Amino acid sequence: MKTRLQVVLLQSFNSTTIADMENFLPALDIRELYDRFDVSVTGVDCGKHCALHNPSGKPFCCDICLAVPVAYHQEWEYLCRHTDLWHTWMAGECPDLSPESDFAQENFPEHMCLLACQGPADCQRSFRALSCRQFPFFPYITSDYRFLGMAYDWTFEETCWVINNLVLVTNDYRRAFFQTFDFLFSLWDEEFESYIIRSSEMRSDFKSAKRRIPVLHRNGKAYMISPQSERMKPVDLSELPRFGPYR
Repeated sequence: MKTRLQVVLLQSFNSTTIADMENFLPALDIRELYDRFDVSVTGVDCGKHCALHNPSGKPFCCDICLAVPVAYHQEWEYLCRHTDLWHTWMAGECPDLSPESDFAQENFPEHMCLLACQGPADCQRSFRALSCRQFPFFPYITSDYRFLGMAYDWTFEETCWVINNLVLVTNDYRRAFFQTFDFLFSLWDEEFESYIIRSSEMRSDFKSAKRRIPVLHRNGKAYMISPQSERMKPVDLSELPRFGPYR
């Protein structure tokens, strides 16, 4: 099965230094953020379903050679003080990629730490990074700058079980997702801007593929959105196409 390594969370600001980002970022209560966003995506252990299709035997989102977690610098400092679950991502952890590679230097966000963990068998769920908690979703921002709903990282369509079972995403998870990012966006404009970029990239890719974008709307419903006009059409999530081994 063909897979792609992706960063789970934010796109980098090419013209922004780490020092600049630290000046932008307000003081965050990381424990409060974690407690605010401590909800399972679905009512089942989705990792058991997708791990069956990963040669490593790990859930795809927990395989750091397929999805490298990232954390705010404040978040990393908090994790260092409270858990041994995480360490910085180092050369040699993945056979085909290292932090020193051109790909990593060009694509990984400068204002965040690249992390690796002890693996899903030793996960300490109360210390999961925000990037773990939000996977596979990100805030979808319209071209007129409205936080409309939740979109998913489309590069994981053929690997992520949740993406292929959006109908099972719970209302509790949706509420926690929106509350968390509403809070972050109220404090940090640059965080909002990063998702403007990500949403624009999704529209561009889906326009090229002549596809509509599935979005879990803030109103509790789901829509297919035209990547060109951004017109919304209601959709029954159970009728969405499936990908890869989930077809």
